[in-house]
Amino acid sequence: MKETIRQELTQYVVDLYTDKVLTENNREEWHYLAFNEDYYIIGYHQCSEWLKKHDLDPYEAIAICQDYEEEVFGEFQTRYDNAETTVNMLAYIYGEEIVNELMSWSDSIDEYVTNNF
Repeated sequence: MKETIRQELTQYVVDLYTDKVLTENNREEWHYLAFNEDYYIIGYHQCSEWLKKHDLDPYEAIAICQDYEEEVFGEFQTRYDNAETTVNMLAYIYGEEIVNELMSWSDSIDEYVTNNF
């Protein structure tokens, strides 16, 4: 994962925590609440710009999504025929990794936020 994406998505999760969307009481739902309950970015143009901002080739992004589906589900079924589908799946995939990292940070995200933001 590119460092710029890691920083952006981590900040997004921290912001959700600060805004009390994510709490210590709903830790098991963080990934769902942050990256699955709604789209991370809405709009084809905004998603295309997001890929450019992070210097990510659309075909590389599609390959990452397809590899993930194949690894997790044994096959890929999603059609990644637009930037919105691709970017939101990338956010889902990378968000899973970020949330797991945050969950492993001691017993409290407050400590993580204090030490890293």
